[in-house]
Amino acid sequence: MRDYFGKTRVLVTGGAGFLGSHLCERLLAEGKSVICLDSFFTGARQNLAAFQQHPDFEIIRHDVTEPIRLEVDLIYNLACPASPVHYQHDPIHTTKTSVLGALNMLSLAQSTGARILQASTSEVYGDPQVHPQPESYWGHVNPIGSRSCYDEGKRCAETLFFDYHRTRGVDIRVVRIFNTYGPRMHPNDGRVVSNFIVQALKNEDLTVYGDGQQTRSFCYVDDLIAAMTKIMDCSLSSPEPINIGNPSEFTMIELAEKVIALTGSSSRIVHRPLPADDPAQRRPDISRVTQLTGWTPTVSVDEGLQRTAAYFKEVMASS
Repeated sequence: MRDYFGKTRVLVTGGAGFLGSHLCERLLAEGKSVICLDSFFTGARQNLAAFQQHPDFEIIRHDVTEPIRLEVDLIYNLACPASPVHYQHDPIHTTKTSVLGALNMLSLAQSTGARILQASTSEVYGDPQVHPQPESYWGHVNPIGSRSCYDEGKRCAETLFFDYHRTRGVDIRVVRIFNTYGPRMHPNDGRVVSNFIVQALKNEDLTVYGDGQQTRSFCYVDDLIAAMTKIMDCSLSSPEPINIGNPSEFTMIELAEKVIALTGSSSRIVHRPLPADDPAQRRPDISRVTQLTGWTPTVSVDEGLQRTAAYFKEVMASS
C-alpha cells in the first residue's frame, strides 16, 4: 500500500542503530516514505539527526518483541543488538528480539503483503570449518555458549523466515551480514574496528585478543547498505540466504597496524586472552550476491578506516 502521494512505505526495525540509520537515510534519498521503529536499547536519536525532520520520515518507539500493526510495502528487520558487549548484556532479551521480533514482523508482512528482509549474520556460521563461507555451509555453532543468544537467535529467525515463506507464501529476503564498519558505530560497542580506532586516537594500547592471527573481513557501511537495497529490490526464483561482506581478509594484528599507521598514533599492541567461541576465520563467499545483483564492494579498507577514524575524531572532540 503506497501512501497518498504514491511513495513506497518502508518499515525499518532497528532504524536508529548503526546500520539502520544509514539504511533509513538511503531509502529517503531514493524517494521512499520511511518509518523507523526502535526501542532505543542500543539505537541513538543522534544517528537520525541529519534527516529527522524529513517530511517522509517517522519515528516510532517500540520493541519488536511486541506486535504492531502498520500499513507498509517493504520491511527491513534489523532490530537486534549486534555487538558482543550489547547482546551479552541481556542475553534472554537478545534471543527474544531475534525470535519474537521475527515472528511479529513476519506476521505483519503476511497481513499486509509486504516483502520482508531479515538482517541475519555471519555468526550463523559460528567458528567455521569451511573457508571462505558459502551460503550452503550449515555452520559450526556452540548452542549453549555466551554468544549463543545472538548466534542461535539469528539462526532461529532464519528458520522462521523460510517456514513463513514455504507455508504462508510470505515474500522474504535473508541476508547474512559480515563485519561492517563506518560512521555512527558506537565508540564503546566492543567491536574490533571501533575499539582499535578509539584506542589509537587516545594513544592507548590496542587490545588484541589471543595471538592476533584470527582473521576477519570488513565491509564499509555504504557498500553494505547498497547491497541490502539491491537484494530487496531484485527478483528471486527462490529466496536463498545471501552473504554480504567484503572478501578482503585481515588478521587482527594487520588491522591493528593499519589503524596505528593511518592515525599516526603512538599506541602499542598488547595481547589479552581470547574470548570464548571467538571464530578463528571469517570471510564471505559473495558469488551469489554478485551473480544476482552485480554488487561488489567498492570502498577499500584503507579508505573506509580513514573515514571512520575521521568520524570518531569528531565525536571525541565534541564530547
